[in-house]
Amino acid sequence: MSDKIHVLYIDDEDNNLKSFRATLRKDFKIFTAIDAEEGLRIAQEEEIHVVIADQRMPGMTGTEFFEQMVKINPDPIRILLTGYSDIASVIDAINKGEVYRFIDKPWNIEQIKNSIKNAADIYFMRMELKEKNVKLKKLHSEMNQFVYSLSHELRGPLMSISGVSKLAKLEVKDPQALEYFEMIDSATVKLDDYIYKMLDFYRSTKIDHKVTSVNFKEIVKQQMEAYHAKFDLSNFHLDIQVNQEHEFFSDDAKIRVILNNLFSNSVQFQKPEPGPRNISLTVDVMEDSVMICVEDNGIGIDEKHHPEVFNLFMRATQKNVGVGLGLYMVKEAVEQMGGKIKLESALDEGTSIMITLPNMK
Repeated sequence: MSDKIHVLYIDDEDNNLKSFRATLRKDFKIFTAIDAEEGLRIAQEEEIHVVIADQRMPGMTGTEFFEQMVKINPDPIRILLTGYSDIASVIDAINKGEVYRFIDKPWNIEQIKNSIKNAADIYFMRMELKEKNVKLKKLHSEMNQFVYSLSHELRGPLMSISGVSKLAKLEVKDPQALEYFEMIDSATVKLDDYIYKMLDFYRSTKIDHKVTSVNFKEIVKQQMEAYHAKFDLSNFHLDIQVNQEHEFFSDDAKIRVILNNLFSNSVQFQKPEPGPRNISLTVDVMEDSVMICVEDNGIGIDEKHHPEVFNLFMRATQKNVGVGLGLYMVKEAVEQMGGKIKLESALDEGTSIMITLPNMK
């Protein structure tokens, strides 16, 4: 490609074409066409950055030419030459031909040079932006594949380690060796939980909505089965209520991210001393929205941490649980779906988090 700006000039007067080429050929690479049909052919075959067309041409006006050109090659920046004042033509040129600017005839050499250079700047910026958008889409696609393959590639060996450890504990009698295997199990569980957190983080912050009809009773049932398999809930009193009479549309995956993190927090951030451990999950589905409330009587959150508790990697306790992603992911998922979140918590008394999500139908 030439380093010069490529300019296509269409005019039905041959003298104008010759004058344009002679005047500007040192500054730009010039293409000329005697009519609109030839101009469309050049615009389709050549790399053109700026197109200048006369408004008054037989057969096809400059506005009509640009309207056709947008369909076959919308990238070049368009300039219209007008020798008369016609507001209707100007409006048509803007609406149909997407014209960058107008220049009155007879044109001034410096004026048209500056107009071409400014138009070319816009062209090259748009091309750079288009190239970056293509790269971003490719990166986004690759990131999706990487995240999901990461979960499989990491969790496979992790489950193998966990399985071997459990088999070894059935055969080994040495207390010290059993302690080592317990440490292995604890580490694998923690790493597996972290992998899930990373997947939830990606689902809640990077993936666009996938809106479907949501059956909250079924979702909560499935999630509770998973929680019973993951946590020891024998010492918890669970109060689960789901009230849904209206059809509700939302992002199933993001709702699961919200429930997972809120319930996990309620389980993990309990008081160390013996006593009743209560968790309640209430889902009330209305015609236009859903209210999700998770309450517990755990360690609670000091009021001074309330403004920052939803920040990334923020931990409101020194207890060695979690990585500071849970509430951040909840807030991100809620805000992306146009919802609201409200926190009520007191140290040593417990936490209540209320979420309102709109029906995305």
